[in-house]
Amino acid sequence: MERAKVDLILPHHQYEIVIGPGLLDELGERVMKLAKHDKAATINDENVEKTWGLKAARAMRDAGFDTTIAIMPVGEEHKTLQTFSQLQSVLLDNKLERKSPVVAVGGGITGDVTGFVASSYLRGVPFIQCPTTLLAMVDASVGGKTGVNMPQGKNLVGAFHQPHLVLIDTETLDTLPERELLCGLAECVKHGIIRDEQLFTWLLDNADKIKSLDRATMVELVRWNVQIKATVVMNDEKEAGERAHLNFGHTFAHAIEASTGYNTYKHGEAVALGMVAATHLAVEAGRCDKEVLTRLIAVQEALGLPCKAKLPHALKLIDVMRHDKKVADGKIRLVLPDKIGAVSIVDDTSIEAIVDAWQAITIPE
Repeated sequence: MERAKVDLILPHHQYEIVIGPGLLDELGERVMKLAKHDKAATINDENVEKTWGLKAARAMRDAGFDTTIAIMPVGEEHKTLQTFSQLQSVLLDNKLERKSPVVAVGGGITGDVTGFVASSYLRGVPFIQCPTTLLAMVDASVGGKTGVNMPQGKNLVGAFHQPHLVLIDTETLDTLPERELLCGLAECVKHGIIRDEQLFTWLLDNADKIKSLDRATMVELVRWNVQIKATVVMNDEKEAGERAHLNFGHTFAHAIEASTGYNTYKHGEAVALGMVAATHLAVEAGRCDKEVLTRLIAVQEALGLPCKAKLPHALKLIDVMRHDKKVADGKIRLVLPDKIGAVSIVDDTSIEAIVDAWQAITIPE
């Protein structure tokens, strides 16, 4: 069965991102080569506790690790300092040491929280990502961003902590609910818009194969998107410049999530809506051709992603946007498309233009 590998190389650290079906069976032996120790921990979310979580823990134990299993609750509302503290206590109670590897098994929330735990437990322990959702595979698991949400906004407390390995078993997509699959596809569309028109076109041409989870197609989908994300991270690890392009649609998306209590729209759904809003704004500002918006809507509709939704009032959404961590000098910074495959960072957008963008994706009551 086809497999793929992407290398992420930074001045201070490098690691492999391996992609393919059945890789969880090899987790323990791969981790033992990278972070040999007596003790280890796996942190799973409740969705994968009895499936991929058990498989990962079994592979770790078969390789010789005395493995602690920690379970965290599912949902953005649990991406908190309280969950972070509870997981730290589990590691302390089981006496994990500074060289003990910690493995995240689950979606992006699990990876983000586990990575933050690993970054700070005993001031930093080896960290392995085993993403089980498409969204985590193509985005959150690659690049070392970790953290938790605060009442004031999303991902406001955290650290950069690069993993030692990202192991992507594409078989885990077989148990992924359709809505979760769509969340990952939104990030794939984003990568096409910001970096790669060929990927953007490929997504439209292969929409049916993607939705049917064709094995070879899914490996190629993940590899292509991981390569884009890894290249951006290698060029700009700490988001000083180019990496901010990955925030295309996200300033709008985070406002949607925060203003609806993180329980109405999933992250990928919010990103899909945010990309349409940002592209509408760019078209109206004369920054890109209307064809970009037309093609974006066509791809999202082919994949089953939302382009409009019922949202709070635009002024409430803008108030949330002002608390986004990407706000600089009081100005709302947006990533806007110039064309398919290229974007720019803009911080001089008027409030009126942002209100118009919100209204363009809002279904009237």
